[in-house]
Amino acid sequence: MADTVLWRNANIATFCGDEPYGWIERGAIVTKGNHVQWIGTMDDLSVQQIASPDAEHDLEGACVTPGLIDCHTHLVYAGNRAREFELRLQGATYEEIARAGGGIRSTVAATRAATEKELLALAIPRARALMGEGVTTLEIKSGYGLSEAHEATSLRVARRLVQELPLTVRTTFLGAHAIPPEFEGRADDYVKAVCEWMPRLNADGLIDAVDAFCERIGFSATQTRRVFESARALSLPVKLHAEQLSDQQGAALAAEFRALSCDHLEYLSDAGVAAMAAAGTVAVLLPGAYYFLRETQMPPIAALRAAGVPIALATDHNPGSSPTLSPLLMMNMACTLFRMTPEEVWRGFTVNAARALGLPDGFGVLRVGERADFAVWDAAHPRDLVYRFGHHPLRRLVVAGVDVTHATQRIS
Repeated sequence: MADTVLWRNANIATFCGDEPYGWIERGAIVTKGNHVQWIGTMDDLSVQQIASPDAEHDLEGACVTPGLIDCHTHLVYAGNRAREFELRLQGATYEEIARAGGGIRSTVAATRAATEKELLALAIPRARALMGEGVTTLEIKSGYGLSEAHEATSLRVARRLVQELPLTVRTTFLGAHAIPPEFEGRADDYVKAVCEWMPRLNADGLIDAVDAFCERIGFSATQTRRVFESARALSLPVKLHAEQLSDQQGAALAAEFRALSCDHLEYLSDAGVAAMAAAGTVAVLLPGAYYFLRETQMPPIAALRAAGVPIALATDHNPGSSPTLSPLLMMNMACTLFRMTPEEVWRGFTVNAARALGLPDGFGVLRVGERADFAVWDAAHPRDLVYRFGHHPLRRLVVAGVDVTHATQRIS
């Protein structure tokens, strides 16, 4: 029989209802097994007919939020690009680095050279670091293998993480990330190959969604359409790296396929905003990449707000353009760089991030009958966690009703 646990004396951001943050002052949560049985104020708790709990925890006035959802990461890879970072600061251009064998191709080479066991060993501490900042669900993209065998390996590693850590993981096939060396000058042939791999990878249960990089240095809108048509034939939802460096009208294309999300969006046009709004596509903003690449054009946040497009946020953890594992820092950057509000950035890492992954409604909120994923913070209010950075405020992490705080610790 499932245990009943009382988590009392907390200030709770449920992200439900009409109150800002879905705020409950001096509240309590009762979990039964893996779901929330009851939530409300301590005063209301005293009059509820709730059976004596099997366990009880006094949270001593801590802030409780839903578990964070990191809806855009590239967590499985080998190697790093610190030397390229140094070269760029010394004046080398991206093109010069790429011609010398750097850029995404350098990560592809390192990833292909690693074994599945080695890739898993590298991914686990990255995932632990995200959990250490409250993450209970994350998306992991492939895209550093760029061959059927190596893409399969990356996706298997992502799937295996849930056997190693108490996490929910969604896998995204990003075969159309870059053109590998063996297809140099043959982009259309490579896109054809990606489309041929997709059914086999899907049949092996490795794909939850399909993504592509639609950009001048990536894939054209026509090539992206071919990838999306293949995904649609398999009833797989799509996402898109869109309008990061230029306006390729990728967002409108993605909206045509009712994409779950379009991500980056610094160069998104008004037409792209309108298309996303009509399709119900989520805008995933990635302040880490914006900062690291020293971008100067902001995503059109006011236009997205006005059109009612849900705005999510993510770390975009990757070795080349956003080597961060801190959702809280990304929230702070979204406030300071993008002028988003603290409540907007919290919704961006909870309820809107869940929507960007096509997760059930219960993800990203705290509500009776839904999954009990939540974080307990050393803070009075969620805005305190956005205001500060470079600290470690997580007290407890609860996944499916179980305290898994121990799993956030890096084990050597």
